[in-house]
This record gives sequence, C-alpha cells and structure tokens, in this order.
Amino acid sequence: MPTFLVIGANMAGGTAAATLREEGFDGGVVLIGQEPHPPYERPPLSKEYLRGEEQEPRFIRPPEWYEKNQIETRFGQGAQRIDVAGRSVELLDGERIAFDSLLIATGCRNRKFPLPGLDLPGVHDLRYLPDSDAIKAAAVPGARAVLVGMGFIGAEVTASLRSRGVDVTVVEFAETPLQRVLGAELGRVLEGLHRDHGVTMFFRDGAERFEGDGRFEVLHTKEGRRIEGDFAVVGVGVEPVTDVVRGTDVAVDNGILVDPALETNVPGVFAAGDVARHDHPVFGRIRVEHFDNAMKMGQAAARNMLGRKEVFDDPHWFWSDQYDVNIQMAGFATEWDDVIVRGSLEERSFAAFLLKDGVLRSTFTMNWPRDVRRSMPLIKAQVRADPKMLADPEFDLRTLAPPKE
Repeated sequence: MPTFLVIGANMAGGTAAATLREEGFDGGVVLIGQEPHPPYERPPLSKEYLRGEEQEPRFIRPPEWYEKNQIETRFGQGAQRIDVAGRSVELLDGERIAFDSLLIATGCRNRKFPLPGLDLPGVHDLRYLPDSDAIKAAAVPGARAVLVGMGFIGAEVTASLRSRGVDVTVVEFAETPLQRVLGAELGRVLEGLHRDHGVTMFFRDGAERFEGDGRFEVLHTKEGRRIEGDFAVVGVGVEPVTDVVRGTDVAVDNGILVDPALETNVPGVFAAGDVARHDHPVFGRIRVEHFDNAMKMGQAAARNMLGRKEVFDDPHWFWSDQYDVNIQMAGFATEWDDVIVRGSLEERSFAAFLLKDGVLRSTFTMNWPRDVRRSMPLIKAQVRADPKMLADPEFDLRTLAPPKE
C-alpha cells in the first residue's frame, strides 16, 4: 500500500488528510505538525476566541477523528528536511518516514524585524493558539494596547481589543489601513470605522524600538512619537516557511512553486495553503494567505495526489468581521486602474469593484455580501463589465456571468 505524507497540521494539511480518506484512499496517511494540537481554524484567534466568545479552539475535525480514520499523526513533531531522491522525510527527533506522495503545507511564520526590545515580555504577535491566549490575558478593561501594523490581522485584533474595553493606539507605515490591498480611498473607510470606535491611529510611521524596565512600557516610532502602553501587538506581515525543502530540487521563489494542479517541479511532491505559490490560470503566479483558500487548496491537492490532475482555478474569497461590520473580498488584485462603487462609502454599505484594463479583478464589500458572491464567476471568467452597470445597485451581476458548461 502506498503512503502519503502531509507536512503541516493546519487548515490546508488537515483538510488534505481528511479528503484523502473521503475520496476512498485506503493507503497510509501520516499528518505531521509542529503544534501539539490537531488542526484548528486560525481566524477565530483574532476574532471570536480573542474576544472570549469561544473558549476552545475550533478544530477542523474532532481530535479523535484521526485515529478512527487510521491517520497516523505526529503532532508536536515537525519535519526538518525532505530527502527527495530517497522519498523520505526526516522529523525533528530524527525519525524518517518514507512516502510515495508528499504534500507540503507548512504555511507561513510572522515576519520579525530586528527591532530593539522586540523580545520584551508584553510584546506579542499572533499566529498560534498560545499567542491569542497571551493577548487575551493582557486585554483587561482599561489596559492600553499599542498595535504595530494595520493589515487584516491588525484590524481584527484592534476591533476585538476595543470590544474588551482596551484602549488601542495603532502605528502603520502606510497612508491608510490595508492600503496595499484596497488603495487609499477604501482604506480610509476602514480607518473611519476604527476611529469611530475610539481607536487612535498614526499613519506613515513605524516602530523604531520597544522599551521597558523588564517589560514593555513604551514604543518609540520612526517619526519621534513616544507611545506608552501596557502591552503591544506586532503584525507586519508573514513569510512562507520553506526550510524543509532547502537544499533539494524543489523550486522556491516567495513560496514553494506549484503548477496549476498544485504539483511542484518534483513529481509526486505537492504544496498547498499559504506556502504554495500557485500558477493560477486567471491571476498568474500568486500566493494567497486566506482560510478559504487553504481549505480548498487542501482538498484539490489531495485529489491530485490521487491522480486527478485538476486545475485549481478558485477565484478566492475571504471575510473579516470588525465591530458590527461584515467585510468580504473576492478575487486577487495587485494593481488596478479603476474602482467602481455601488452603495454608500459614507454609510459603510457598499460593493467596490477593482478593475484593470476594464477587467474585473477583485470585489470588496462592507455590509453588502450578496454582490461579492455574485461577482466571483465574473472574476473567474475575466469579464469586462460596463462601469455604469457595476455602479447601479439595481443591476443584477448574475446576468453578466458566462453560461455554465
């Protein structure tokens, strides 16, 4: 019987292992992960779990499911290297496991810049369950938090801390929150949302050093600001974890390079989730760091390990809840030359369509979820839409969708 290995007990890896069994694979399946827990969902760590609304991690399968389905697990035991020629993986404790097919789903790690005081107690980042626990413990009503970085994780943590009665001050190097993803116009809408909830925000500035007498007390910024706080949370991006393929023939360039079917340049070795830089048929080479993408990639990779050769062409979608606002986004746009809005930016109830050369590349919504879903087939088909139609709330986007085959 063949043995399939999955490195990464996370959303992509855990979903892939489950999909192998659901698709009828009865060979050996080994799931390897550095965390001691079975795979769990990470989005609640900055939202429901951090706010205290959920007391336990949201496991993607019950902990007992793996043994019942004859999946060998190595939780708390990561992989240190792959022997491509010998078709085996060496774990951190020296154990070697042979494989017939391999999925790499090692995800990302938080980017850490060499800033003085970054290792002080009270300076946190957020990636894993213990990180959320540590921030939650510090987030007592009336505490002062200093947030460095205002991407989606920073914005969600900020909203969750405010809901717990924490005073929050944000420092962000860009002009607005999420400027790289949304542009300044839409970013200012998000900025206004947080300011209305009492968040102090400084833009075009960055962290220079953290100081404190044995524990964080003050952030000094590049623009000369001195911001006092009881704890800090740093979220300045991530980097793909590709260490396990160092020195092998597996191609790496800002992630592990995979073809449209999620296979690397080494036959029988696949990658999925945050670590995979995928040759997408619509967007080209992209690496996506979303929950929904990790889940769907894990499913597709498992089927392709079984020989399906399916092209992964999902148009991508994610969501973010901040205060009483539901945010959703579909597609993938690194650049655009036009933004068409239906609804009201002022009332924070709208859909914004990002176009490049007239082609719909991405849709961003606030409290307007219907049109983000309806736009996904249009993004996938690279539809050119009349801006007047996109701007008209009464126009049904479904009429622009190509016929189903």
